[in-house]
Amino acid sequence: MTIWHSIRDALDTFRPASIIDILVIAVLIYLALLLIKGTTAMSLLRGIVMVVVGVVILAQVLNLTVLDWLIRYSLPAILIGIPIIFQSEIRRFLERLGRTSRWPWPGRALYEGVVDTIADASLNLAEKRHGAIVVLERETGLEDYIDSGVKLDAQCSVQLLMSVFYPNSALHDGAVVVREDRAIAASCTLPLSDRMDAGFHGTRHRAALGVTERTDAIAVVVSEETGQISIAANARIISNLDGPRLRGILRSLLLPAPDLDKPIARRLPRLTR
Repeated sequence: MTIWHSIRDALDTFRPASIIDILVIAVLIYLALLLIKGTTAMSLLRGIVMVVVGVVILAQVLNLTVLDWLIRYSLPAILIGIPIIFQSEIRRFLERLGRTSRWPWPGRALYEGVVDTIADASLNLAEKRHGAIVVLERETGLEDYIDSGVKLDAQCSVQLLMSVFYPNSALHDGAVVVREDRAIAASCTLPLSDRMDAGFHGTRHRAALGVTERTDAIAVVVSEETGQISIAANARIISNLDGPRLRGILRSLLLPAPDLDKPIARRLPRLTR
């Protein structure tokens, strides 16, 4: 009866202004989710929500008085901690709000036409011994790394990638980030992996492992010393790829068939030693 009384009291106090209030809150929540979409903060927020919901359910079901008291009185500290945790995302949102650039409306990445482009460019770069690293964005956004480079937002093509990774090019030092069929940025800085258990210690390979350890992105690496082509995904790397294997792995990772029941991580070989 207490719940029904609460619902009835809420309905009695409902006014036309309450609709505006609800809509404003809904818009703010949507903008907050839009703010962190495309960044690793989305995974962090998901983890925080799961922990908080789990602790609340545990306290209510088992009637844990001390834990319930701690949850109630830690809410102000959580509200203060949120801006601290997401300060970079909030700063980026305010910067975008002050510019006239387009909003990053949600969309699903499609790589139907980019597989052959990446493969052809990698084979050409490998033949010329031009070092390169191309990162393909999937579910986890790479905005943090895109902001560290030079914005391109150009159609991804073999000629573009060959030009960017030409040894005398000003942009060849970093990584190119590809989203859908567009090269979003070049000369991007990637986090380096701390793993030194592989048979290579090149910066590009460590960067490829580093970004795939933190996100679900795919990194294609061309070695400047050996001309070998490697693919990194799920914190693993496959080296010494030829054209058919390169295309096949890219297609299996970017365009998985519906009848493939094995997870991508299981289809990848172990880290090359």
